[in-house]
Amino acid sequence: MCEKLSAEDAIDQSAALEHHVHRNYKFCSQICKMVTPTTIGNSSTFNQFVDSEFRYILFTIFYSLVFIFGLLANCYALYVLHRLRESKAMNEIRIYMTNLTVADLLFVVALPFWVDYYKNHGNWKNSDALCRITGSLFFINTYCSILFLAVISINRYWAVTRPLVAASSDCWKRGAIVSALIWFVTLAASVKSLTDDGIPKNKENNISRCFEGYQNEDYSTKYAMAITHFIIIVLFFLVFLMVIICNISIARALLSQPISQPQASTGKRPGGTKRRALRMLCAVIGVFVVCFLPHHVVQGPWVLSVLYLKEDWSKETRQSLNDAHQITLVLMGFNCLLDPLVYCFATTKFRKYIQNHFTKVKNKKHCSRNTLSTAVSLKSRHEN
Repeated sequence: MCEKLSAEDAIDQSAALEHHVHRNYKFCSQICKMVTPTTIGNSSTFNQFVDSEFRYILFTIFYSLVFIFGLLANCYALYVLHRLRESKAMNEIRIYMTNLTVADLLFVVALPFWVDYYKNHGNWKNSDALCRITGSLFFINTYCSILFLAVISINRYWAVTRPLVAASSDCWKRGAIVSALIWFVTLAASVKSLTDDGIPKNKENNISRCFEGYQNEDYSTKYAMAITHFIIIVLFFLVFLMVIICNISIARALLSQPISQPQASTGKRPGGTKRRALRMLCAVIGVFVVCFLPHHVVQGPWVLSVLYLKEDWSKETRQSLNDAHQITLVLMGFNCLLDPLVYCFATTKFRKYIQNHFTKVKNKKHCSRNTLSTAVSLKSRHEN
């Protein structure tokens, strides 16, 4: 009897132990499910890189063309500005234009590396240091251009509303100081991109992305990147607002002036200066609206999307934002081609120098053709 009871007790104890182990296993499983997303979510979650396939052909062709025409246009603009400096026609606004041309050339000389990057389907074949340098040159060109176009607007505002201040004897010194300050601020802002890794450590499919592909970095890194982008966006809109206010003030001051009578000696109206000034402010605002405004409108939502900081956004939304971002980068690339047009509207001497230079070149070609035809006719007469 005792042996029978002992066997039954053993069976009951084994069943109780099995039930206890099963209950503890279920409890541990529930705890693990609750803990896993918060503790190792960043390392286990893999966010797919949002890409736009059309950009590889688009940027390869576009940046190649911008490199050719941008290099020619800005080198020629720098040559004209240098000749104006030699002729002692270098005032404050031409100092700004010279610095703006240098910024454009820094962007242009880096374009062959970006052409190679997009030709290789977004795979950076060069060193990380070169990636950081070329990416920083893109940043420097963009915000140097924005700031120099802004100070050109302020300079034209002073020239129209406060001509005595604009024509003061220390204008050259003021232009040099403002230019140095702009370069200092822009270079200081680009230090982080020069020192941090340009190629993300978390590579997808062993592809080295240059200044993109940060979607799988830790949350603190992505959050800091987003904050930096939004600070830049806010600063851009503050500068853009200042440009709009300056140019509207210029337009109001010009349009409020009475229509001048034609000069007796030439028969021309002095209103030509007014028209040129209005064309200049339209050119500056046009560069801002076409090249820079779309990028900074799209930039904020795009950053939240590609960094997966907005997890509830659909795949289609992320794709649309990324496609729009690529188009805005193309528009920004037009900046270095449009800046020389601003120079033509900003100063009469720049435009007149170009006109005279092309007239001389045309006359030389015409003279050389006449000389050649005369030589041929004389030779034929001599033979006869």
